[in-house]
Amino acid sequence: MPRPLRWFARVLTVLLALALVLAGVLVYTVRKSFPQVDGSLRLPGLTGSVEIYRDKSGIPHIYADTAADLFTAQGFVHAQDRFYEMDFRRHTTAGRLSELFGKTTLGTDKALRTMGWRKVAEQEVPELAQDTQDYLNAYANGVNAWLAANPNASDRSLEYSVLKLQNGDYRPEKWTAVDSVAWLKAMAWDLRSNMEDEIDRALALTKLPKERVEQLYPGYPYDRHATIVNEGTIDRGRFDQRAEPRRRATPALTQGAATLGAVPDMIGTEDRDGIGSNSWVISGEHTASGKPLLANDPHLSAQMPSVWYQAGLHCRKITEECPYDVTGFTFSGMPGVIIGHTDKISWGFTNLGPDVADLFLEKVEGDTYLHKGEQQKLETRQEQIKVAGGSPVTITVKSTLHGPLINEVIEDARPDGEANAVALQWTALTPGRTMDAVFALNRAGDWNEFKAAAALFDVPSQNLIYADTSGKIGYQAPGRIPVRLRGDGTWPVPGWTGEYDWKTAPIPYDQLPSVEDPAEGFVVTANNAVIDPKRYQPLLTEDWAHGYRSERIRDRVKEAIKSGKVDAATMSAIQQDTYNGFAETLVPALMRVDLAGPSGAARELLKTWDRTQGLDSAPAAYFNAVWRQVLTLTFNDDLPEQARPSGGDRWYEVVRRLLDAPSDPFWDDVTTKNRTETRDDILRQALASAHQELAERLGTDVKSWRWGDLHQLELVNGSLGTSGIGPVEALFNRGPIAAPGSKDAVNATGWNVQRDYAVTAVPSMRMIIDLSDLDKSQWINLTGASGHAFHENYWDQAEAWAKGELLPMRSKPESVKRAAVHTLRLSP
Repeated sequence: MPRPLRWFARVLTVLLALALVLAGVLVYTVRKSFPQVDGSLRLPGLTGSVEIYRDKSGIPHIYADTAADLFTAQGFVHAQDRFYEMDFRRHTTAGRLSELFGKTTLGTDKALRTMGWRKVAEQEVPELAQDTQDYLNAYANGVNAWLAANPNASDRSLEYSVLKLQNGDYRPEKWTAVDSVAWLKAMAWDLRSNMEDEIDRALALTKLPKERVEQLYPGYPYDRHATIVNEGTIDRGRFDQRAEPRRRATPALTQGAATLGAVPDMIGTEDRDGIGSNSWVISGEHTASGKPLLANDPHLSAQMPSVWYQAGLHCRKITEECPYDVTGFTFSGMPGVIIGHTDKISWGFTNLGPDVADLFLEKVEGDTYLHKGEQQKLETRQEQIKVAGGSPVTITVKSTLHGPLINEVIEDARPDGEANAVALQWTALTPGRTMDAVFALNRAGDWNEFKAAAALFDVPSQNLIYADTSGKIGYQAPGRIPVRLRGDGTWPVPGWTGEYDWKTAPIPYDQLPSVEDPAEGFVVTANNAVIDPKRYQPLLTEDWAHGYRSERIRDRVKEAIKSGKVDAATMSAIQQDTYNGFAETLVPALMRVDLAGPSGAARELLKTWDRTQGLDSAPAAYFNAVWRQVLTLTFNDDLPEQARPSGGDRWYEVVRRLLDAPSDPFWDDVTTKNRTETRDDILRQALASAHQELAERLGTDVKSWRWGDLHQLELVNGSLGTSGIGPVEALFNRGPIAAPGSKDAVNATGWNVQRDYAVTAVPSMRMIIDLSDLDKSQWINLTGASGHAFHENYWDQAEAWAKGELLPMRSKPESVKRAAVHTLRLSP
């Protein structure tokens, strides 16, 4: 062998040996943190034995004799699979990310310290029911027992081994009840109402007159899209679904907007239009089994691991002291089940989206602010933020009676005109009882107990659907929803006058919309308007989703009922529906435009398109590319960057109206000189530009284009997965996965037209509950049970999720034990 080749062979051998050693170290480090799931363990704090059965998907079912033991074991199991996620979340909610990651997260910490999520949680815990406090403490004991048994970074999770390279001194603190409750604030922020719309209106007003801004925020199309509740009104101070409808006056729009930037998103939900959810419930009179069916799929940002964790929590014998037999989706870091079923009832959530946050423009002078003609003292507090690898940073948080001043620490939240500060008033910054509601839901056995539990659900305000084994179905709108002295919450308002202040008490619970066994025999919620304002007086919001998803679900449900009895397979098929609800409006307009050149061949795809958006669809690829071009060509030249369209169904309504106004100023491109574009000019350019883009990306053969080649999901770890270090990101991120559907299809895989076609929001889980036999229920998670990279359950559900498949949602002891591949016994 020639000498250079012998040298190369030796170097290659050394490199291969080194790679094998590193791989061995990595495998050892990774596997060392995998949890023990078989055999026996002693768990301090238990009063009796606990059994944990896991199936091949790693989904645990926990059996105990006391509620305290049940939630202690849940804390232990969550920590086994997801402790790093829990630890990262509590640092987020406390504004302490810089302790982990250094100065790069300092801006986020400043914003969160200013809003004071953790301080609110600290106030909230002592006000909860004593049982709730006991269960939170039991859960914390379980987490801390796991933490004590795993003292080294390599014992806990691969993330800690990586983090140790940057922050070798970090050791997780013990878990507390406050850590659990603070996560509710993060979810409330994730599902906050119309604050972005409020800001965007004000930003748009800096470039456009008010009447043109209002064109971009069309009202809900009550004449075409149904509301959730179609009967009832306020009668004698209570919501009565049987009462005759009454009319109310349209509230006047709030005057005076200012230039404001967005409050940053903390949980990765950058694309607000993509956050939504579907749920519906069908009465047994329309089902094959004669009992209700309930479906739910919340749309949230895609996370690795998924925001959800599947589990069953079972008292071996149901007693007053141990009343829980509940299976469903949990949040790691919180005891109880958020969405699921007990042995008698089931429930689902979608975001109701009421207007629960307002931005108040303030006049601050020194340490005071103006309110109703008098200078009031600002509340102030000091917050010290520790920074890994750097010196601590101290900020001063200032608050008016409306809330914390956010403009000093949150980028782009800037006042204008007479004001010099911006305050955020938000219902989640007041202590509430949502944690009480979770436990109450988990032990509810009938409609009345469900309603009583929902009354405690303060934030985030959700649409709750209901079904039980007796055959009853229903809907309840809960939540703390403010009553304003004046205005409708659509614009930032002056705080110094006092005229836009909130009343002390929110809308009373018994005045919130509710329906029991509706005449239609089903209830559909998909972030659409809850009830027609002609029959309901308290203002919930002016900024609903515009009903395209909900109307498609209603159509599919009515078709299924007309065709025969509905079964679980029908429910699943509706969840997978990819129909584009705006194509019926836009495609005819596109086909009428004079068009020359190669884009004509692409437009031919739309002639026979069935409007569905499957992975292999060439027409769906082209239509979405055209839609992207229509929005950016029409609006980007008129709007500041933050207020530009991302593509949700509000823009369906905006463009639908503009199609009937071919010379509307929005069609004109203000960047071109000596030319005024009209509707057909923009549509023609959109068709041509979309063809050019896809030809460059997917090839010139238009029939070979695939929507799945454009519309793909990357599963990204929420912390280290965005480190910017390729090898580190490769350890924790997974994908890409081709995804059918689109932003406001029922299968709502959102994407942002301002960026590309990458999936930004997803059905984060899917669930179908069969009340005829709860063991026939089905579910799927986005990723998997484990938070440990390279564990077999890290993302084992993702492929099935993408295909629209579901797993058995077992809950009966015999089926749980029969499916178990691992059994762990815990003893005191």
